Amino acid sequence: MATGTEFRGATTGSRSEGTGAALEGDGGRVGPSLSTEQVWRAIAKGSFAIVGYTTPANDPRSSGVIYKVLGRRLFVAVAQDSWKAKHMPASGRVAVTVPVRRGGLLSLVAPIPPATISFHATARVHTAGSAEVAPLLKELAPLLPKERRSDSCIIEIVPEGMFVTYGIGVSLKSMRDPDAARGRVPVGRGAETR
Repeated sequence: MATGTEFRGATTGSRSEGTGAALEGDGGRVGPSLSTEQVWRAIAKGSFAIVGYTTPANDPRSSGVIYKVLGRRLFVAVAQDSWKAKHMPASGRVAVTVPVRRGGLLSLVAPIPPATISFHATARVHTAGSAEVAPLLKELAPLLPKERRSDSCIIEIVPEGMFVTYGIGVSLKSMRDPDAARGRVPVGRGAETR
């Protein structure tokens, strides 16, 4: 039985630059050849993600967030009394999906779904003035204007393990073929340590 971190028949390789996913019985077909750096660049170009977490009562929740990437971490500003600030510390674990817009002008006239980058991560909630995030406030200013700093928190999201991608590094036509569009890439060094 497959778990959240294992995929039946999938091989991921161990190179730090990443590999595509190869499935047994598919004639050797391999997904996109992506590097860790390519995936981080796609994440850094974006600003919107969906974060999944559980409440202290173990109820599932998900929220859309605006983020900024600094040093292979995602930072999110939220109100101190928000569900995100209250519930994420309960387990410190989150699931994140970053949609990546594809299709350019064609997406304005045709329904082209976004590509996605998904991963699991640890999440730490800091007060806006804490010693851990105070040195970053200048870079986080677009997320956290001065007038909101006193009643806001910063959520630091640190990706772990593997990025699971769909439609990253492939043509729009190839996105119709799940075997060609799926990829798994290591998060890489530097994300898990500060």
